[in-house]
Amino acid sequence: MTLTIISNSLGRSGLYSLYEELPEDELVPGEEPQMSQISGLFVEKPQSVTAVKGKNVTFVAKVDSSQMLRKPTMKWLKGKWMDLGSKAGKHLQFKETYDRNTKIYSYEMTIVKVVDGDAGGYRCEVTSKDKCDSCTFDISVEAAEETQQTNILEAFKRSGDAGEDAGELDFSGLLKKRERKQKEEPEIDVDVWEILKNAKPCDYEKIAFQYGITDLRGMLKRLKKMRKVEPKKSDAFLKKLDPAYSVEKGKKIQLNVELSDPNAQVRWLRNGQEIKPSAKYIFESVGGIRKLTINKCTLADDAAYECVVGEEKSFTEVFIQEPPVTITKMLDDIHVVVGEKVEFEVEVSDEGANVKWMKDGVELSRDGKYRFKKDGTKHWLIINEATTEDIGTYYVYTSGGESKAELEVEEKELQVLQSIADLTLKAAEQAVFKCEVSDEKVTGKWFKDGVEVTPSNRIKMTHMGRTHKLVIDDVKPEDAGDYTFVPDGYALSLSAKLNFLEIKIDYVPRQEPPKIHLDTTGSFVNKNTIIVVAGNKLRFDVDITGEPPPTVCWKKGDMELSEAEGRVRVETRKNLSCFIIEGAERSDEGLYHITVTNPAGEDKADVMVKIVDVPDPPENVKCTGVGEDSASIQWDPPKFDGGVPVKGYLMERKKKGSSRWTRLNFDIYESTTYDAKKMIEGVLYEMRVFAVNGIGMSQPSASSKPFMPIAPTSEPTRLTVEDVTDGTCALKWLPPERIGAGGIDGYIIEYCVEGASEWVQANETPVEKNSYRVRGLPVGEKMLFRVRAVNIAGRSPPAVMAQAVTIREIVERPKIRLPRQLRTKYIKRVGEKVNLVIPFQGKPRPVVTWLKDGAPLDTKLVNVRTSDVDTILFIRQAAKEHSGQYTLSVQIENMEDKVTLEIQIVDKPGPPIAVTVTDVWGFNAALEWKPPKDNGNCEITGYTIQKADLKTKEWFTVLEHNRRPSCTASDLVMGNEYTFRVFSENICGMSDDAGISKNTAVIAKTGLKQKQQPYKEKDMCSSPKFITPLIDRSVIAGYSAAISCAVRGHPKPKIIWMKNKMIIGEDPKYLMQNNQGVLTLNIRKPSLFDGGKYTCKAINDLGEDEVECKLVVRVITEKEEAKK
Repeated sequence: MTLTIISNSLGRSGLYSLYEELPEDELVPGEEPQMSQISGLFVEKPQSVTAVKGKNVTFVAKVDSSQMLRKPTMKWLKGKWMDLGSKAGKHLQFKETYDRNTKIYSYEMTIVKVVDGDAGGYRCEVTSKDKCDSCTFDISVEAAEETQQTNILEAFKRSGDAGEDAGELDFSGLLKKRERKQKEEPEIDVDVWEILKNAKPCDYEKIAFQYGITDLRGMLKRLKKMRKVEPKKSDAFLKKLDPAYSVEKGKKIQLNVELSDPNAQVRWLRNGQEIKPSAKYIFESVGGIRKLTINKCTLADDAAYECVVGEEKSFTEVFIQEPPVTITKMLDDIHVVVGEKVEFEVEVSDEGANVKWMKDGVELSRDGKYRFKKDGTKHWLIINEATTEDIGTYYVYTSGGESKAELEVEEKELQVLQSIADLTLKAAEQAVFKCEVSDEKVTGKWFKDGVEVTPSNRIKMTHMGRTHKLVIDDVKPEDAGDYTFVPDGYALSLSAKLNFLEIKIDYVPRQEPPKIHLDTTGSFVNKNTIIVVAGNKLRFDVDITGEPPPTVCWKKGDMELSEAEGRVRVETRKNLSCFIIEGAERSDEGLYHITVTNPAGEDKADVMVKIVDVPDPPENVKCTGVGEDSASIQWDPPKFDGGVPVKGYLMERKKKGSSRWTRLNFDIYESTTYDAKKMIEGVLYEMRVFAVNGIGMSQPSASSKPFMPIAPTSEPTRLTVEDVTDGTCALKWLPPERIGAGGIDGYIIEYCVEGASEWVQANETPVEKNSYRVRGLPVGEKMLFRVRAVNIAGRSPPAVMAQAVTIREIVERPKIRLPRQLRTKYIKRVGEKVNLVIPFQGKPRPVVTWLKDGAPLDTKLVNVRTSDVDTILFIRQAAKEHSGQYTLSVQIENMEDKVTLEIQIVDKPGPPIAVTVTDVWGFNAALEWKPPKDNGNCEITGYTIQKADLKTKEWFTVLEHNRRPSCTASDLVMGNEYTFRVFSENICGMSDDAGISKNTAVIAKTGLKQKQQPYKEKDMCSSPKFITPLIDRSVIAGYSAAISCAVRGHPKPKIIWMKNKMIIGEDPKYLMQNNQGVLTLNIRKPSLFDGGKYTCKAINDLGEDEVECKLVVRVITEKEEAKK
């Protein structure tokens, strides 16, 4: 056997695979490879191979499904856990076939163009319901074979670099892979392996070349294995630990050893460290058995364990299998704009699970763009700033599930908050071009007449937050032109013109009264009102004229606005006053006063600033009614409409517990009530509402309380009157045809007088039964009734009585409805129970009377119970005196109905009397008797006659079911004296006692003589003949077995046992026994060698015979032993 270490890491035990076959290069020349016994589910297992790089290699596994109820599941894995099924493609190909005749599944895995990375350990697992089996195999990759060297001497190289005499000879250059040819070799009397075992290592090469062994490396491996000393039987352990154990994570496992000394002390080690008893590790000792139980296994328990007794140790490995991790909360699609943060969230079933994130089939790694976050069972994939390159499908994988979601990223629109204004300046003045955009991170370029502006000492460009400025000091005539600002990355440009004004001043001192020139063509709604959207910037330029230049004063109420820096400020120039509000708020709304004065006079103007915003969210969203697939939603308008009338509303809904909202309308809905359609009955929903005005959409309202679309049931069916009395009416009905998910909580019954419209509810709480008696009704009135079904959705439509019911007792003639079985004689055996239920009808309640044989019934012997609709006659233990005629009378006033029943209580009869033998003649005797005194209260149906010889006194039946009180007994034996007995019979059976005849019948001899035949001895000689053959058997190695058969023959035959046609001699392993022709062959502790065909031959002088059977010896597997 070969132990191959596939993987090993620090602090953890590796995965080991045990093979029962030698590799091809370790086979002894001249010997055929022996296949290991097939065990478990596999009929054929994949074998380890050495593949040539660039070539294809195929592995085949076959599974017998004849004992399976379902199709098996096959998994191909590399290493310990890597599932190759997800890697299928051009490099890895899988194939599955099924043979209906042999019921064998064939699974193939092909590796196309093997590369170095394919080398390693592989495993295939097959599972079918509660059965599981696995096997492992290795792939070694070697370079493609090169052209063989022409100079054979160059193939002899020595390892090392110290010279030609350094190192050891390496003959690998001489080896070449060739097909094994099947050719007959002459028998060699010399065992080359015995020579090698006894030779010195320095002579190995000489012996190998002498006997034609070219694979020196395989020879050394085989020789090393043959030299291993057989492990001696342990003195301390009767049974050691299994080589390996496997258990699922979270479950417990038990390790058992059996000691030869029950009093010996043991120590348990884990990875070389001693284990102490605790709640996790439990030690048990029962006689010589020592147990270690590991509770709630975790991945940390995947290790090597050993049991130490004195100086001896027993080793094993425990492998922890993790259950598949499933996804409990799936990914949701995300829609963002460029630059926003993206978070994909998923929730899995295990806190310690690892997940794999992929985008469009490519695994994502932790770098500056992607971040992974984990908290318990929740995992996040975070993208800090989304770009259009991030658009795609994102996947998350676990060992037991997957989920995907779409990410959509839209370009962010750039909004212009303040555009560039045209400037007209004189020489030496300062030109300031300023604009404001919505994104602080946007950069841009300035152009003059299409040529990019470059900064200098006189020209400066600044970018602070959302504001971009171009400042030109000491304006000159050549600065005049068209100036444009172009934001980077956006198809947008802002332009303004710089006009240079040349002024020639002729000084003429004059005065002009100040004048305010309001421009009402811009943002003004009317002459003195301007509207600003909340959060936007307001810049209101007012032209002012007057000589000398007037003084400007802005006021809001009594508060004067300063020209200092601030959110609300005033900027004043010679002929211009600018009123600025940065980020308008609701508090900025109001009436503003502007006053300009100079020595020539003053002027005033009022400006009304109105701040408009998106409305507040709607309030009090609630469900006012539900239907089968719909619900009525109502809400209150927002308290603040944003200064602009509310145009309408948008509605969204979602299932309770979900995070995904669904928009119900895309056109604005004006009313404050809405009927939501296309909902699923029985599912909880939540609603929210957005208000929309001319500025935009509000924040969502608070979610409504969860509600469930449920329709009331349909009306009850088949409403009928069951009974009417003075003041009451009993109704009954059937459930509605359509009930729905809400079920039925009960029924409401209502009534009203015929011709009236007011219905009165008869029951305060719903009744669950399908019947109800309405009480307290007026006698003689005609009443209408109706019934409604009630559930969580409300009341159903009513089922109304078609005709009015008169509330009055109805006289009904009494009538007894006698059951069919009581219309004839009612027969019961003594001791049995009599329970007769006889229904009757009649209104009002009739008077019931019982009579027996015309006399009143004795209540001490018979119990009678009577209800409104039936009467019961009950006898606990029937006796013969209960027999007789019973009369039942049902009477209402002068109306009466009667029935008569006959009850007969029967028992077994007594014995016949006066049994007498009246005559004897020949071999016959005549008998007569009288009927029994007690016939059991029924007719005698027959008699049974028996006879007995006075010598043996054994009774034999002569006649059965004889109907007459006489008979003739025939076929009596001559010379014997007989007595007779008779049993009587009725429908209950034969009497317990018999009537015995008073006299006997003697059959006299007639003097006849018997002629004796001469005695002839029988020849008992016969040839051997097996009367019980041998049977094929399958036994377990190491447990004694026996095969047996049976033979007859005279004279006693000689027995010969043979195995594979070879006579078994005096081998102490076999014990042969012959007990009165039963032959047994006992085999002491059979091994695999003892399997074969056994024959048993019996020989005597008259002939011979033989039988044979097949004995199969199998080795018990670990899985079978674990089941035991």
